[in-house]
Amino acid sequence: MNLLARTNPVTRIVLATMISLPLLFTLDWVSASSTLAGELLLTPLCGVGIRLLARRSIPIVIAALLGSVTMLLYGQPGGRTWWHWTLITVSDNSARLATAICLRVLALGIPAILLFSHVDATDMADGLGQVFHLPARFVLGTLAGFRMLTVFVDDWRSIGQARRARGLGDTDRLRRFATMAFGLLVVAIRRGTRLATAMEARGLGAPGITRTWARPSRLGRPDAVAVAVVAGLMALALALAWWAGTFWLVWT
Repeated sequence: MNLLARTNPVTRIVLATMISLPLLFTLDWVSASSTLAGELLLTPLCGVGIRLLARRSIPIVIAALLGSVTMLLYGQPGGRTWWHWTLITVSDNSARLATAICLRVLALGIPAILLFSHVDATDMADGLGQVFHLPARFVLGTLAGFRMLTVFVDDWRSIGQARRARGLGDTDRLRRFATMAFGLLVVAIRRGTRLATAMEARGLGAPGITRTWARPSRLGRPDAVAVAVVAGLMALALALAWWAGTFWLVWT
């Protein structure tokens, strides 16, 4: 059941912002853990399976663990000191910071998987142009560039096959990578130039022209419900942190 699919794609940007801002300005484990628990409970409604979420969360988990270890060893000491060696001090305060950082990275990274795993780039561009009223030249140019990203894999494979056809082996892998990367850059610049010329020939960015859209993009009741649910989740997380006495602003 993917209730998130009924919302406008630009609503997902709003939801991600609503989740990120409180977590960026606070530093306590209660608000982070509450937000993370709420995100996991809402996962079935976002159309993302547990296996897919677990697989795509691996880089986020690694980053969270690395950040927490760094904070544990070099964070601001306070309370009981558990271990000290040169610049490394493990204390109660550094352990709390490490826990908060780990949970916070997870709470910030998982929404990106839940919100943008199944979003269509064209629908997102329609929303950015019609709902957010961003310039059509910027929106369509970004959409075209995003579409071209999928071609890079084929270009890289073609360049590698062309090198082997010319008898260039894989003895020096570093030089091979640098040469192929430069070739890919040249191909990308040429394709971008042709694409820009084609888009300008179709009137993109011409002065005095009001662009029309093939598909309307509007906000509706599902968008309001999604915003209300996320707002309630973040308000509850901050309220729990305040009630538990762990609420901690970054600059305090």
